[in-house]
Amino acid sequence: MNLFLHVCCAPCSVMCIETLKGEGIEPELYWYNPNIHPFTEYKSRRDCLAGYAKNLGLALVMEDEYGLRDFIARVQCRNTGPHPDSFAFPGRCAFCYRLRLEKAARAAKERGFEAFSTSLLISPYQDHELVKKTAQAAAEHYDVEFLYRDFRPFFREGQAKARAAGCYMQKYCGCVFSEEERYRGAASADYRDRAATAAPKSEACSTGIMV
Repeated sequence: MNLFLHVCCAPCSVMCIETLKGEGIEPELYWYNPNIHPFTEYKSRRDCLAGYAKNLGLALVMEDEYGLRDFIARVQCRNTGPHPDSFAFPGRCAFCYRLRLEKAARAAKERGFEAFSTSLLISPYQDHELVKKTAQAAAEHYDVEFLYRDFRPFFREGQAKARAAGCYMQKYCGCVFSEEERYRGAASADYRDRAATAAPKSEACSTGIMV
């Protein structure tokens, strides 16, 4: 199979690539992650993946777009809690998945791939079913196959192999909001509670990402 694999970071890609190769599939890798902030973090993850792909001899398509301002603006637009400057940002993860997976599906179609997949499917910290649903919707929209695999059983093994390979190991998911939650520790539970009870997004804000 001719597969285009969206990669969120090198550590998460390790066992995705290894298990796919075990099926006889050698993927072409795709970097598009404008959700990663700040720039130093973005650069560390990007450069690590570039080096890892080179070491494996795998092709890597790099869409080098650091999207801090646009990402925050679009997430803020979706925040309609009682206080717009609060920490309740409902839907930010759903938006983040759509942003990247729709781009991956479109790129796969334009480049002539039979299918695409994503390393987001390996993390037990992601909303697995939402990632799957979002990718399936993008695949249907762009008329390209989504190759679903539940890589989660290989997560710990992949992390260990990534450390052994000297990969950069990030400490949080990616966006500035997840970075704050990671380092504020217990306080993040309060922010999640606010997000869970926040009102739906305003209709004045565009929700479409498809291009």
